[in-house]
Amino acid sequence: MKAYLLLDFGSTYTKLTCVDVEAEEIVAREKVITTVQTGLMDGFYQGLEKIKEKLPRDIKFEKTLACSSAAGGLKMVAVGLAKDLTAEAAKRAALGAGARILKTYSLELSDEDIEEMESLNCDIILLSGGTENGNKVYISHNARKLTQLKREIPIVVAGNSAVNEEIARLFDENKMDYVITENVMPKVNTLNAEPARECIRKIFMEKIALARGINTIEGFIDGVIMPTPGAVLKGAELLSLGTETEEGLGDLMVVDVGGATTDIHSVGKGSSIEENVRFEGLQEPFAKRTVEGDLGMRYSALSLYESVGEEKIKANLDEDYDIKGECIRRSQDIMMVPKTPSEFKFDEALAKCAVEFATDRHVGHMRKEYSYTRYIYYQSGKDLRDLKTVIGTGGVIVHSKTPENILSCTNYNEDRPYTLSPENPNYYVDIEYILSAMGILGTVRPDEAIRIMKKYLKKVG
Repeated sequence: MKAYLLLDFGSTYTKLTCVDVEAEEIVAREKVITTVQTGLMDGFYQGLEKIKEKLPRDIKFEKTLACSSAAGGLKMVAVGLAKDLTAEAAKRAALGAGARILKTYSLELSDEDIEEMESLNCDIILLSGGTENGNKVYISHNARKLTQLKREIPIVVAGNSAVNEEIARLFDENKMDYVITENVMPKVNTLNAEPARECIRKIFMEKIALARGINTIEGFIDGVIMPTPGAVLKGAELLSLGTETEEGLGDLMVVDVGGATTDIHSVGKGSSIEENVRFEGLQEPFAKRTVEGDLGMRYSALSLYESVGEEKIKANLDEDYDIKGECIRRSQDIMMVPKTPSEFKFDEALAKCAVEFATDRHVGHMRKEYSYTRYIYYQSGKDLRDLKTVIGTGGVIVHSKTPENILSCTNYNEDRPYTLSPENPNYYVDIEYILSAMGILGTVRPDEAIRIMKKYLKKVG
């Protein structure tokens, strides 16, 4: 057996997955409480002992790889020029790298912004602004403002390259920790996210993950590849595109309903399925991730209630509940596990609302304008109506007896005809929680990773 050990240091649990890459099988899985306070390796060693009990005594791991969202995961601030353009481009680049965006700033940073930025305790700042040969004033001003930071925070500079030399001199003089890469928006509405994402991942691997207590003790862990959300997105991209020897599934969506957020990942161009539609707004990334911090099952249950409204939740229930009271109860007891049929039903009602609203925010939208003798249609965002694969993960989906009912809330709805959601997808559930593990395995063994995903993702409905 050629065994690979894949680790996910989560905010609540550390998950260990042992894979036989020759047989392309999951051999054993284990999870333990993540030990943030005493050091992440403490929990890891507890999990290692438990998973070894399920394995042959003479087991030797060919390679051990890890991803992490422990201690808040990768926390970032994005700075840009226009809120809907370079600032949005910076935000999308950071999200695609697996970050949690604490705040996005646009136009000129103020002294109050710098004070707030320090209080947010972010891990990385992404500084952008101006297209190539475009505006130089704002990014120069913001770079000077960032030198006022009292705490050393790594800065990724990804703006108008005409200012790069000036920023490099300024940051060198002030002994700033920075890296300069390509502009995230070289042309208006053109997104160039991957160079910035790679810089973010490198900083995460080299500095932040080690600061969280993940290290290469005795050379055991070969590498912390990326933040967990980035690993999920990489796994989804691999499953969609395939490899030279293994066919992918085509355009797909991953829906991850968690206690604090609902994350949606989509892989595909998202071009209009209709002719004579004009695209407007910022270009969409091929692999896109959105995070909805007000749509969670525990930490964010009360904000979910406030965002979707009581009537929307009630519409998914067939009996009377104190809806607000149940949401408050969940937000105050973040470790609550449903035990009764009534509790399961209420959780699923919340999940349906979270999925519907998160999908609506993730997908594209259409609008029409009357011009002379005809209507002109404009598309912003991705058109995912033709998408055929929706994959669900997260406890409420994995443990549901009818997960397809939750996942169906991603569907196109005739009541919202200009929301470009999937029309007739197939539903799958990540019952073994392998998407993040396959994302990191795919960086070194992509053929095996995609075949394992095809084997273990369960079709439902």
